[in-house]
Amino acid sequence: MTTYVSRQSDANGIIAWSDEENQIWADLIQRQLSCIQGKACNEYLEGLERLNLPTDRIPQLHEVNAVLEATTGWRCAEVPALISFDRFFELLANKQFPVATFIRSREEFDYLQEPDIFHEIFGHCAMLTNPDFAEFTHIYGKLGLAASKEDRVYLARLYWFTIEFGLLDTADGLRIYGGGILSSPGETQYAIHSDIPERKVLDVVDVFRTPYRIDIMQPIYFRIQSIRQLFEIAQQDLMALVQQAKALGLHAPKFAPKQKKAS
Repeated sequence: MTTYVSRQSDANGIIAWSDEENQIWADLIQRQLSCIQGKACNEYLEGLERLNLPTDRIPQLHEVNAVLEATTGWRCAEVPALISFDRFFELLANKQFPVATFIRSREEFDYLQEPDIFHEIFGHCAMLTNPDFAEFTHIYGKLGLAASKEDRVYLARLYWFTIEFGLLDTADGLRIYGGGILSSPGETQYAIHSDIPERKVLDVVDVFRTPYRIDIMQPIYFRIQSIRQLFEIAQQDLMALVQQAKALGLHAPKFAPKQKKAS
């Protein structure tokens, strides 16, 4: 459940954000632009330069769409705060990235579980200007749309450990391309500099077998050697690899189970 309600755009596709909502965006983006220096991968930084996001207000989706369409043929789709897996995969399969049109409150400034417009646009849209990343996301959406409910659970792990929490080995050291990290100041620092998490070389079957929790700092990250590797992964028979992962079974979680709240 979410307490947030997405804003509706008007007939011209414009959302009337309040002054406070625009100020929250301004504070978030200025903080995070400073935080990612020396930690974000070049492909992300190049995409961010192309997007030229405003730093004093929330961008309108048509502004972001103009850049995405010109580079990779993608666009943002305005969605409610929560959508079904069917809708999520359907959008990706049609080169539309779901963007929930709400922004976090001051009370949840540092962290919220559901993705808001800052996470989706600042975290993800820059990478969607990269053709290899965009094609990986597109094929992922098509596979997810056709997959069974059981197989989608395995596919979700691939999304989590690449698009959301992926790391990249570069000549200059470890860099971030995952939007879940890039939109979080705490995780940006932790993913690169902490000696707590394990940082494994990405193997697709290994990823499919690795459980995760959404509400903690990640105990495991997976590293790729280039963004081009994502395109190459998308050319594999991923559903056959899902079957391999099923046969092998899940790895033991490297985190404690989530505590249920007392009723």
